[in-house]
Amino acid sequence: MLALEYALRHPERVSRLVLMDPAPASAADVNRFRKERVEKLPVLMELRKAIADTTAYKDADPEAVVVYYRVHFKPALARPEDYEKLILRMQARFIEQGKDGILKSRAVEDRLVNETWASPNGYDLHPKLKELNIPTLIITGDHDFFPFAAEHIAQAIPGARLVTLKDCGHFPYLECPGPLREQIDAFFHGR
Repeated sequence: MLALEYALRHPERVSRLVLMDPAPASAADVNRFRKERVEKLPVLMELRKAIADTTAYKDADPEAVVVYYRVHFKPALARPEDYEKLILRMQARFIEQGKDGILKSRAVEDRLVNETWASPNGYDLHPKLKELNIPTLIITGDHDFFPFAAEHIAQAIPGARLVTLKDCGHFPYLECPGPLREQIDAFFHGR
């Protein structure tokens, strides 16, 4: 989402745009995502909420935050071994950041959500994206959180190329780095 906002505000500074598993570019797509998650994964969503309501999570205890993201990202990866790699990376990062770093990250995320998806004005970048005239590659995985978000963005940006990587979830750089690199190389070499 940040890359899209930047490209829209400063198109003269962007020669090419690569979006990997982009977040929804509208409040409507976020609402669809949330609704689908509650319908398809009610137990996980209830568990995630219960963890978020704990004192340890609210106080940014790194271990509680890892438990939360273990639930949050469970459906986001195609293979269990990649899921475990992600959790280990996150755990190391949360421990390194400590409580202060986690709270600062949360504040940034909360501000971003409030200025976009939760904006009372209704957030929707799709109409603006139709004016974007930058070569764009959008990469998503066939197990991504929000495949429809990538499709909607690709439909909005003139000439955008959408690639769906097989057996890949929300983290292609971790789950399928070879095919990801091939797609990016092809894009930058005009193939």
